[in-house]
Amino acid sequence: MTTDTRPLESPERLRADMVATLIERGSIQSPEVEAAFAAVPRERFAPEAAPSAAYSAMDVVITKRNAEGKATSSISAPWLQAEMLEAAQLTRGARVLEIGSGGYNAALIAEIVGPEGLVVTVDIDPFVTERASRFLTSTGYPHVKVVLGDAEHAVGEFGPYDAVLVTVGAWDCPWGHLLAPGGRMVVPLRFHGLTRSITFVRDGDRFVGLDPTVCGFVPIQGAGEHQEQVAALGDGAVTLTLDGGPVLDATALDLALADDPAELWTGVVVAGDEPFDTLHQWLATVDTTFGLIWQDPGRDSKPAKPAVHWSCPALITSGSFAYLIKREAPRDAKTDKVHHEFGIHGHGRHGAELAHRLAAHIQTWERDWRHHPGPQFTLYPADAAVPAPAIGRIFPKRHTQLVMAWT
Repeated sequence: MTTDTRPLESPERLRADMVATLIERGSIQSPEVEAAFAAVPRERFAPEAAPSAAYSAMDVVITKRNAEGKATSSISAPWLQAEMLEAAQLTRGARVLEIGSGGYNAALIAEIVGPEGLVVTVDIDPFVTERASRFLTSTGYPHVKVVLGDAEHAVGEFGPYDAVLVTVGAWDCPWGHLLAPGGRMVVPLRFHGLTRSITFVRDGDRFVGLDPTVCGFVPIQGAGEHQEQVAALGDGAVTLTLDGGPVLDATALDLALADDPAELWTGVVVAGDEPFDTLHQWLATVDTTFGLIWQDPGRDSKPAKPAVHWSCPALITSGSFAYLIKREAPRDAKTDKVHHEFGIHGHGRHGAELAHRLAAHIQTWERDWRHHPGPQFTLYPADAAVPAPAIGRIFPKRHTQLVMAWT
């Protein structure tokens, strides 16, 4: 048995602790990915963060914000980077395209594919590419090709690629033609306001999606950008987002929020630590008014009480909305775990109607889909004749069609 004599706050010790955490939680599964995370100095790519923050296994490092304070560039959380790298199944000598740069993830890829491989990382922001080039060179990865450009027209001259890794929130996926036979695309794909990191593998003229993972990324910029409707209520304390649907009347919605809500309870109970992300996907399947409500946790004023302050399910129309709430339920007698019952708050002229509709959807999910592994995803070309799923939905995009099917 040996003792680690490195100082507790040294980058080397923090890096070793991060790797151990990622292995323990199952994010790192292969020796190749483990070796890459052990080798690349993450703190050198995140000088704005304290080393302890840079090496937090679960946290993002924001590297740039716009005038409104929203993040426009970041270094993803290590757990998610590790899982995406594992999903890509990179091998020595592979050719890899990264959409969205920053430098650190490209360095991890370069470690795995080795000097005989090729890593191309592209970003639309010159601030990001200049920074990535500088950090990659100073840390020993000058051979990574850093390209300034719009990922919608990504650099095909270096392809075909054995893997495409996308590290921005993409509403569409125009990179399938760049993939070599047997290659993989790992894409945080947005649909109806949700984001899932999905590994796509070619099957004829379509791509079959594997292992969808809940995640969040800075949205893609440029030609691939996609705007959702946003309504800020309560002087910014609450935000509603809706992808498509009726045009939102922010004034009417703000007035609706100020009124007392219609309240009802569903009888659906979940444990405090139990994920319920398939509920979001079910609501996106069955209701075109499905959207999300977000509450600013930093505000003293709490005009809404969503079950979670971020990405909480809602049904939203022009001037009314209903959203998920919760209250504590009796603890489990065997485990003493905290449990919560789902309820609904409805606001506006049609708030009560939306509340009952949302409750019915939740009860259907509880009865038929709660313990289901979730829907299957398939990506087709935009012009393909796609059979409608028996239970599911087709999300048409510019270059592709995403099919979400429950079986």
